[in-house]
Amino acid sequence: MTQHDSISVDELVREIARALVDEPEAVAVEAVSRDESTILRLRVAPQDVGKVIGKQGRTARSVRTILGAVSMKLHRRYTLDILEEDD
Repeated sequence: MTQHDSISVDELVREIARALVDEPEAVAVEAVSRDESTILRLRVAPQDVGKVIGKQGRTARSVRTILGAVSMKLHRRYTLDILEEDD
């Protein structure tokens, strides 16, 4: 999977989040690269935070599982931070 012939990792997280929330236009993903890892900061509307976290964190854990699989494939660690949109 390369960024030239398929979706990028931050686009993947953005599209998953957009499918889960009531306000898809409020979804934003910021990728912060470090030496051997990338932190993906996901912002959604305040009322949608629960939808991307899910009951007992199941939805967030599932997205992190997908990121884990992508990390193995791309040999780069990706982590997900879920933030509330600033009012």
